[in-house]
Amino acid sequence: MLNAIRKNGAILAIFACASTGVVALTDYFTQDKIQEQEQAQLLSILNQVVPKSLHDNTLSNTCAMIRDPQLGTTKAMPAYFGTKNGELSAIAIEAIAPDGYNGAIKIIVGVNTQGVITGTRVLAQNETPGLGDKIDLRVTDWILSFTGKTVTEQNYDTWKVRKDGGQFDQFTGATITPRAVVKAVRNTVEFVKQNREKLFAQAHQCEVK
Repeated sequence: MLNAIRKNGAILAIFACASTGVVALTDYFTQDKIQEQEQAQLLSILNQVVPKSLHDNTLSNTCAMIRDPQLGTTKAMPAYFGTKNGELSAIAIEAIAPDGYNGAIKIIVGVNTQGVITGTRVLAQNETPGLGDKIDLRVTDWILSFTGKTVTEQNYDTWKVRKDGGQFDQFTGATITPRAVVKAVRNTVEFVKQNREKLFAQAHQCEVK
């Protein structure tokens, strides 16, 4: 009996080691592929928020880490710089809407040198399916309503959902989510406009300092 237990234990140990080895090898051989896919996805989103007509560089390779509470977090957030014929033309900067219905919502906002929004996308969210998740372009085109807009002293008070007297639609049964995104986009654009020269003078690197 004891020998049988030892034998079975040894067999299980061998299988466990073999399984661990397979997992480790799979991870090793697929890591580069995963990174390539993540990089391709990032570049696709960047080219959506900063159209190719505005830049001739690879946006994901021209970046800096920006730390400012106006971006909705104390963590450094990546900013990607678009250039055209060697001249800076736009910035795509990630930000956080900390007050979503189900937690923080990560967004990215493209802004040209005149402070006009060239595109906005939601990068990560945990909002209620069928309600708050309508901020995601895969669900509705609501997020496209920011394109072409800017933030000025004259229109600042309109940067709200319609329920609050603003210009942006809310969702039936879900006002908190779009309200949070509208505020985050407004704050991001305002931050870019207020810090334009400083931002465009940043060293182009993406390591957190």
